[in-house]
Amino acid sequence: MGARDPRVDAYIRKSADFAQPILTHIREIVHEACPGAEETVKWGFPHFTYKGILCSMASFKGHCTLNFWKGVQVLGLGGASGEAMGQFGRLTSVKDLPSKRALRGYVKKAKALNDAGTPGPISRRPGSKGEPEVPEDLLAALKEVKKARDTFEGFPPGQRREYVDWITEAKRPKTRAKRLATTLEWLAEGKKRNWKYEKR
Repeated sequence: MGARDPRVDAYIRKSADFAQPILTHIREIVHEACPGAEETVKWGFPHFTYKGILCSMASFKGHCTLNFWKGVQVLGLGGASGEAMGQFGRLTSVKDLPSKRALRGYVKKAKALNDAGTPGPISRRPGSKGEPEVPEDLLAALKEVKKARDTFEGFPPGQRREYVDWITEAKRPKTRAKRLATTLEWLAEGKKRNWKYEKR
């Protein structure tokens, strides 16, 4: 049987009134569809794991999100949303989620992918080419700060990767959170990651 994490209970209790039923609903569906799922908190919000990450959920001031780690494999390209972190856009009520049956199906698909050892998103390392894999916490934060998002999206891949690598290489959650806050501040000011070292 899967394990429930008291930190997830606390996260739900501290969330806004509108968010609590959404988070509780997602939590119950995940455990119904994958009885072996375990709960944890990564990057400040709840994750469900089973032989790797299945999915995560988060609440913000005005909406919640649900994100499947292997989103494209679970939902196909049509499941992606540009509105918020995750594949279902900004969730403001349980009605915004797919039906229980559909949601259980997605969880079971995610479970099957993990059972098969299907690789998840690939994080680019320094010096690698192409678009970096932007972590969930940075994606969520950028959705909330337009100036930072506009700067980030305007950067070429290499400059975006410098911020992504700086955040993901943090060893402790506290360090990661501090770097994330600094990233938002600098991006909102139009600054590159290594702006301090640029020639004036």
